[in-house]
Amino acid sequence: MKISALTRSVVTRSHAVISPDGHVNSVVPGWTNCRVNVLINEKMGAHLAQTLITAEPDTVISGNTETGQIFFYVISGQCTAKVDEQDKTLLDGHFVYVPAGHSYRLDEFTTGTQILTFHKVYEPLEGYKRPPFIFGNAENVDGPAFLGDPALRLQVLLPEDLSFDMAVNIFTYDPGGHLPFVETHVMEHGLLYLQGQGIYMLDHEWYPVKKGDAIWMAPYCQQWFTAMGKEPAVYIYYKNVNRFPTTL
Repeated sequence: MKISALTRSVVTRSHAVISPDGHVNSVVPGWTNCRVNVLINEKMGAHLAQTLITAEPDTVISGNTETGQIFFYVISGQCTAKVDEQDKTLLDGHFVYVPAGHSYRLDEFTTGTQILTFHKVYEPLEGYKRPPFIFGNAENVDGPAFLGDPALRLQVLLPEDLSFDMAVNIFTYDPGGHLPFVETHVMEHGLLYLQGQGIYMLDHEWYPVKKGDAIWMAPYCQQWFTAMGKEPAVYIYYKNVNRFPTTL
């Protein structure tokens, strides 16, 4: 018999590991006939939101970004996405970035389709227009070696220009691959494991992690990861970029 009081999930002031065994469904206005799990949110101290959507019959995901922005990534399955008047069919690994001030609608879901979302309030930058909406496919994005290590490959999904204040990347580690040093930085992270397993060090605490786990890292949360097992470990992650590091 499974002991219901056990979980790998941990929430601290500087980081969180959220495993699927603790997911609880939420109701989001405009997102109907689906299961929504809010994995990261400002209630835990974050400055982003991250959700996992699982489609059921007749799922519709619709709304307007207003002052925010949303990045949708198809983990598995199929749906149709419409931003303003442009629509596309999305399959595994496809994504759509919806900037502030645009309407969106996702429908025609295959039952069981899973979508990951990242949300952030947009910070305008003088002299730059707001980014355009983007449809993309991770399969078409190059994954060069990270810092010269062929065991680590990084795919950058959004353009690297100053109009964007968020980045979304996919990081792949071959078995035994690991970050070359303990990272300590001002950027905040939200991530989800798409494949594999490994050990993540967060502020000198060590956590086994695997496919389906989500992680939040506050600014300056020290981090390090190594992949374990017989297949590559892959995660998709958010970070805030391209803005002044202080409001003073």
